[in-house]
Amino acid sequence: METTEKYMTDVKVLDKGFVQLVDVMGNDLTVVNSARVSFASHKAEFEDKDEKLIQYLAKHNHWTPFAHPQITLRIKAPISIRTQFFKHKQGFVENEVSRRYVTFEPEFYIPKWRSSPSGGAKQGSGDFIQDATFLTHAYADAVENTMNVYLSLIEMGVAPEQARFALPQGMYTEWYWTGSLAAYARFYKQRIDDHAQWEIRQYAEGVGEIIKPHFPVSWEQLTS
Repeated sequence: METTEKYMTDVKVLDKGFVQLVDVMGNDLTVVNSARVSFASHKAEFEDKDEKLIQYLAKHNHWTPFAHPQITLRIKAPISIRTQFFKHKQGFVENEVSRRYVTFEPEFYIPKWRSSPSGGAKQGSGDFIQDATFLTHAYADAVENTMNVYLSLIEMGVAPEQARFALPQGMYTEWYWTGSLAAYARFYKQRIDDHAQWEIRQYAEGVGEIIKPHFPVSWEQLTS
């Protein structure tokens, strides 16, 4: 992955994808104050001892204080990977580019090919294939064919909402993804795991690189 800005507001993922920071509401102090409001307490500054409170909250699964901070990201990913993002519903809302309304030429992911799994379907895939030139050419030809079909359908007056059926799952899409700190931490822990698909792990790393500096104490406790 390649970061294009010093403070991790824009992280390049895969060949044409990215994770971008749009907005952040709250910080570690937000977590502390939302927890201490039970005692009618409020602090203006984060102190070292507040780390122990955040540690306690995370350790004992008191998750609601971590649900108050909100983060909005803009993400560009292949459709099949987007589907894995959208499986995470609790604490998230998304708005995506709609091919019902846009007809600009789409972009496609060129994978780093991996072998079929040797340890059962749940493993997902094996090692990276070293000489995959033929596979890439075959894939590129198939993508070009589907692109030509899509553009021809549009030119012949077919509704975009139907013409899009010709486009493959390797097509990139974009969406706004807003969620709580708690929700993003759950997403990260599940999708950074070695059993998760390689591509979604790259996005999880990007999400973590962007969010962690804004919530250094909370993120560490929630994801360690």
